[in-house]
Amino acid sequence: MIPVYRPSIGPREKQYVAEAMDSTWISSRGAFLDRFEREFAAWVGAAEGVAAANGTVALHLAFAALGIGPGDEVIVPTLTYVASVNAIAYTGATPVFVDSDRHHWNLDPAAVERAITPRTRAIEVVHLYGHPAEMGPILEIAQRHGIPIVEDAAEAHGAAYLGRKVGAIGTIGTFSFFGNKIITTGEGGMVVTDDPALADRARHLRGQGVSPTRTYWHDVLGFNYRMTNIAAAIGCAQLERVDETIAAKRRLAAWYREELDGVPGVGLQDEAPWASAVSWMNCILVPAAIRDDLMAHLADAGVETRPFFYPAHTLPMYASGARFPTAEGLAASGINLPSHPTLTREEVAEVGGLVRRFVQSRAG
Repeated sequence: MIPVYRPSIGPREKQYVAEAMDSTWISSRGAFLDRFEREFAAWVGAAEGVAAANGTVALHLAFAALGIGPGDEVIVPTLTYVASVNAIAYTGATPVFVDSDRHHWNLDPAAVERAITPRTRAIEVVHLYGHPAEMGPILEIAQRHGIPIVEDAAEAHGAAYLGRKVGAIGTIGTFSFFGNKIITTGEGGMVVTDDPALADRARHLRGQGVSPTRTYWHDVLGFNYRMTNIAAAIGCAQLERVDETIAAKRRLAAWYREELDGVPGVGLQDEAPWASAVSWMNCILVPAAIRDDLMAHLADAGVETRPFFYPAHTLPMYASGARFPTAEGLAASGINLPSHPTLTREEVAEVGGLVRRFVQSRAG
């Protein structure tokens, strides 16, 4: 079996977890938590880091820290994992969907401009499958309208736009450390920002809204969104070798491109000249009519795959009858191939060969 993903866990992760347990600081305080927040924020180029229980609640904290709530609108790409949209709904605000750019699969800046209304309170940028969104035009739109940008970089640890790491480009950014992410803590998330007031607000909300100066005094409606010191210990070890992990991910992408680039009927995610992608998932597009059959064929051969996310506007709780043709086309045609960083060249060749031969047989 060649899985879609498996985490890369080494001896340093086990060492740090043992140290956290030996310290008896195993819950929401401890040296590894402080260290992980500080070192992760520095790595992405942000002034502040606020660790959280997972990537979804990190997004919710970001929106809550911005004061977004009922009556507000947040622009978000429809082609994303559902958590990107749910975190908006948790605040009582309304997600306003936009279509994707067909080359890089992220939100289309022109669509963002058209979606702005007097009720728009934020633009959520998702860096899909490890490729950064085109931040320049989005930043210009946001600045012109005085709207903050929330970056969902859950899938894009270390990806960069014009040399700047994503997550630290907008007003506030978030990351996920789920088991299939480039950095994992099992479950976990992080909020990053250069605004100390936003960071303080996120920390306050994260810990049940408890007063920093008065024991058991809660002055706002808060949440229990804290990361554990044990999870942070894993994160510290993962961060020490993240550049090695990203290099492996980029090497995998190059191998897949060697196997599949130019094969009729197979499309790949383009890497923009302004981008440094991290290829969290190595994705292909095939004709929608054969997508599910190809996935079944790969499963029979012991290769696990995943379809693209369903566009959020097609899900029951967000359905409105609107159409977003690029996102819908990508979702119907897209496949995530095995992408874990320990994948070998021979395994990539095996997967690539299976894809190539199947697509060619259907074309004939």
